[in-house]
Amino acid sequence: MSASSAKVNKKENSNHDAGDETSEKEQQEAIEHIDEVQNEIDRLNEQASEEILKVEQKYNKLRQPFFQKRSELIAKIPNFWVTTFVNHPQVSALLGEEDEEALHYLSKVEVTEFEDIKSGYRIDFSFDENPYFENKVLSKEFNVNESGDPVSKSTEIKWKSGKDLTKRTGQTPNKAGKKRQHEEPESFFTWFSDHSDSGADELGEVIKDDIWPNPLQYYLVPDMEDEEAEDDEEEEEEEGLEDIDEGEEEEGDDEDGEGEDGEVRKPET
Repeated sequence: MSASSAKVNKKENSNHDAGDETSEKEQQEAIEHIDEVQNEIDRLNEQASEEILKVEQKYNKLRQPFFQKRSELIAKIPNFWVTTFVNHPQVSALLGEEDEEALHYLSKVEVTEFEDIKSGYRIDFSFDENPYFENKVLSKEFNVNESGDPVSKSTEIKWKSGKDLTKRTGQTPNKAGKKRQHEEPESFFTWFSDHSDSGADELGEVIKDDIWPNPLQYYLVPDMEDEEAEDDEEEEEEEGLEDIDEGEEEEGDDEDGEGEDGEVRKPET
């Protein structure tokens, strides 16, 4: 290799190393800038959460008089809440026949979200005098403790003698439960003493977020199903009449064109 070639290669390697150093420096600066921008995004997200919370608190207060009015109207409809629960696909899967009987005495359901909303909520179930337990109100409350961990607490159910549904195994599922293939469900009332997963209580979330905002839609489910069934029956009847008409027309054609032995008749002259 000539001296001039060696000098050229050395210069190229030097330029390559300098380029790598510049590239790494630019990348590091870009990372630092991305971090700064991300901090601004996080700050705005936090600010947005605070603003959203204020809006939720405002409208939560505005909704309260309407919830109260709705409860007064629901009280005029017998078995409103048990019907609503039985018609709800997730709740009905937890109901045995005895649970359903007990829930016939359920007169009122109320969900109360705490002032800051994020800290938790409480669900109150009001019952008329019944043969199962002494309590007039059963409640379950969800909140966070001082460490920020989700916890729950509930009313202790004062069962009457021999009526503790949580100690009865193999309850017969209700009709809705059978449709969903839930055999021998645990009692719905075991939920009140179950605090194993307070941060992801499925039944509590379903009642708070799905049923409570609009229970009427589940109360009316059978009526809507009946209307659909009636429409289907009418369509089937119409199709049946069309088949009958077509059959009669075919028989008429056969009588005009063929004899008893199946031979084609010639018109008389």
